[in-house]
Amino acid sequence: MRQANVYVFNPPILAGQLKEADEGYVFTYDADYLVSDGAMPVSLTLPLAGTPYRSTILFPFFDGLIPEGWLLDIAEQNWKLRPNDRFGLLLACCRDCVGAVSIVSVTSEP
Repeated sequence: MRQANVYVFNPPILAGQLKEADEGYVFTYDADYLVSDGAMPVSLTLPLAGTPYRSTILFPFFDGLIPEGWLLDIAEQNWKLRPNDRFGLLLACCRDCVGAVSIVSVTSEP
């Protein structure tokens, strides 16, 4: 099972964890983040909640962070990733993406 930490803002603040499981994907907000001042949802489609979100497909918000077109082609070739491995692409390409959200594999440092 692969998993990633989801960070918001700069400097990065841990907002939650995204996991790939046999039955799909699970996103859970970090308990400390939920009670922190200024906590904001990572997406309007994932409002702040203490219970995990589950989906059989990669959540559209996270899928939307993955690059498209020629940049996606470069990522697939350089990291030898399959185009349908959306979670692998998310881990490889979205550590430093445009916007307030960063996705970092749990084996990496933020």
